[in-house]
Amino acid sequence: MYLTLLGSTGSIGTQTLDVIRERGDTVAALAAGRNLDLLEAQVREFRPRLVSVEQSVLPEARERLGSLARVIADPAEVAVQDADVCVNAMSGLKGLAPTRAALEAGRAVALATKEAMVISHHLIWEAAARGGGRIVPVDSEHTGVYQALTGEHLDDVAELILTASGGPFRQGPADLSQITPTQALRHPSWSMGRKITIDSATLFNKGLEVMEAASLYGVPVSQVGVLVHPQSIVHALVRFRDGSLKAQLGPTDMRLSIAYAIDAAPSGMRFPGDVRGARRRGEVAGHLGFDLTGQLEFSAPDLTRFPCLGLAYRAGATGQLAPTALNAADEVAVDAFLDGQLSFLGIARVLETVLDEAPGGQLTWDTLAQTDTWARRRATELIGTEVKL
Repeated sequence: MYLTLLGSTGSIGTQTLDVIRERGDTVAALAAGRNLDLLEAQVREFRPRLVSVEQSVLPEARERLGSLARVIADPAEVAVQDADVCVNAMSGLKGLAPTRAALEAGRAVALATKEAMVISHHLIWEAAARGGGRIVPVDSEHTGVYQALTGEHLDDVAELILTASGGPFRQGPADLSQITPTQALRHPSWSMGRKITIDSATLFNKGLEVMEAASLYGVPVSQVGVLVHPQSIVHALVRFRDGSLKAQLGPTDMRLSIAYAIDAAPSGMRFPGDVRGARRRGEVAGHLGFDLTGQLEFSAPDLTRFPCLGLAYRAGATGQLAPTALNAADEVAVDAFLDGQLSFLGIARVLETVLDEAPGGQLTWDTLAQTDTWARRRATELIGTEVKL
């Protein structure tokens, strides 16, 4: 299988390359940021013909990699390269343009970029409709829903249920006001990037996943539930209207979800709720003896201790530009927390104020960009009013 990979030096990107290495797939093109040391090692191993980097490091990248591949500064060009699947693991707003380009070019996209479906969902589906592109999610929860829905009819679904580990503060301390970045970065189940790890500690990441699930499968956010499941063995469940449930279980290894999404993407979803099966099941070694003995626990999330999840539900129900504003504010607030400029509890307060003040109007590519800029500026202003808000 021929693949392109966006975000190759990040957590999902490096795990995708683990999958490619195990399966013997071919890398047609890579897009990365500024980590040229890691990128150079990837290029020398996988020999892509095209590589994209951030503009700021383009001259150095061409000097180091120019004899091995064509080096550019536009990840969208990587996204439209001819390949069986484009894996998009670019986080943040910068992942939107390549997602749009890939879908408009008719590519199959294994999507790990939450923002695409959270803040621009109907625009993304319009791009897929124009170009014939397909989408399959990479996140373990959304891949779990996808697997549980394969062969089913969405009209029969009463509820999609995503699980959450509960993060490092599920059992305490009772007072979260003095939480430090070091404490918040100690995730009990997953090894991830810094931003997503903090979002998991506040449960905001689960809120993003709720909005993403609603957008992927064409249901309201009120039809997407969350259960805290500290063992992280059950990744998602689907409750049907007859009361029955289907659950997807597996080890805490993102490579399994990545492999499944890569195989499913060529025949994947074109429109919300259009769920198809995986084309083949790629092998990922090491889990055939996964132990199923032990206890599985489930509980409701505490929205008082973790208000960011409730804010995400509110933004998803409001729709239009509210998710864009909330997502942008969170990116600024998390950076401020990691830099010691904002308290852990201050993240939620910044998000709530920005959501309260978010502009109305229709979601378009132009208004999306305008709202994102406004929300970042407003969040920065709020953080500046008090060193430890």
